[in-house]
Amino acid sequence: MNERRQKRTVAPAGNINGSLTPPGDKSISHRYAMLAALAEGQSSLENFSSAADCASTLQCLRQVGVAVTQEGDRVEVAGGPFSRPREALNCGNSGSTMRMLAGIMAAQSFACQMTGDDSLRKRPMARIVEPLRRMGAQISSSDGARPPLLVHGRPLHAIDYKLPVASAQVKSCVLFAGLLAQGTTAVEEPLRTRDHSELALRAFGATVERHDMRVTIQGGQQLRAIKASVPGDISSAAFFLCAAALFQGSNLVVDNLLLNPTRSAILDVLAQLGLEIRFLHVAERNGEVVGSIHVRGGKLRGAAIRGATSALLIDELPVLAAIAPYSESGVVIADAQELRVKESDRIAAVASNLRAMGATVEEKEDGMVIPGKQQLHGATINPHGDHRIAMAFSVAALRATGETVIDGSECVAISYPAFFDTLDKLLER
Repeated sequence: MNERRQKRTVAPAGNINGSLTPPGDKSISHRYAMLAALAEGQSSLENFSSAADCASTLQCLRQVGVAVTQEGDRVEVAGGPFSRPREALNCGNSGSTMRMLAGIMAAQSFACQMTGDDSLRKRPMARIVEPLRRMGAQISSSDGARPPLLVHGRPLHAIDYKLPVASAQVKSCVLFAGLLAQGTTAVEEPLRTRDHSELALRAFGATVERHDMRVTIQGGQQLRAIKASVPGDISSAAFFLCAAALFQGSNLVVDNLLLNPTRSAILDVLAQLGLEIRFLHVAERNGEVVGSIHVRGGKLRGAAIRGATSALLIDELPVLAAIAPYSESGVVIADAQELRVKESDRIAAVASNLRAMGATVEEKEDGMVIPGKQQLHGATINPHGDHRIAMAFSVAALRATGETVIDGSECVAISYPAFFDTLDKLLER
């Protein structure tokens, strides 16, 4: 982030009450914009994410000659041939932009450099470099397989690829490259990950097949422009759902919420923790399940999160960990080593900030053990430039004694610029 460092004070609250409509889903917004750039015709995307990460995707597309216009939360993208950018594609803080767009750039007829901010340049990219090289791309880096990446576009050929780590971003990168490659590309997942790319490809007219953990796509398919509305981001809504779980008298309605089964594990875990969840209505749009829910807080119990559930909850684990000390029996998080290589080392960041608030927490290589029945106190929180850490500890602060200061609160704009305004509207003091 280039913004000046900001501090935000969060005071204890008495309750959560009201309703909200979360911003458009980040994951879907990225994918719709990229596929619209490849499609024939002009796509119109309503409720496009307000996140800085998705703005990075739009800017990168503009840099390669794609006509992108935006008015409020409506984005229009005209598909057409890409052109060589004059400068490096700046992905900002967005690993999603770099990893998925690399699959598209690898098939172009020119070379381009892909870079990002200080945080993104520390994140591992070997997981996309290896399969793209196997498909015929030429990719180099000045620091092993970390950004900036120099991608020399070439004709690609299909591969049969087994993901070494469950990652929707890597799966999407290979599928997008496979769309532009010769032959049929297959990706096999070790664990089921979010399936937005498969659903988006189908929405744009492509045929994508899934058999158990294996996804295949035939290269050379022509995409068609769509008119679509992006569902509300459940990973953003998760912070307010967890806030509601902290108070037995809470009462919250969330509208236009993404309920995709590969993203809704947060609802299952919160129900296990004691949050009462009622579905008001559910519909399907472009293959995605969308609806409204009504939640009420209950007694906060405990949970053990591991295996495939950890993979599905990778974005929500920080806030679940942040509220864990207030639970009756605590929370165990395991099989979540991927948290180590996000915008920050999220295991270390959560553990250090919980300790700053007076909590006992045992840090593991792949997760945490957080005992229950703990009372946190206000503290100064260092989010390490990570939006999800800043928002998670803003939620933890609601039940703490004394005020909590989020030092570096501007980073929430990476995914949810209106986070603090939305939180303020729901709080009862």
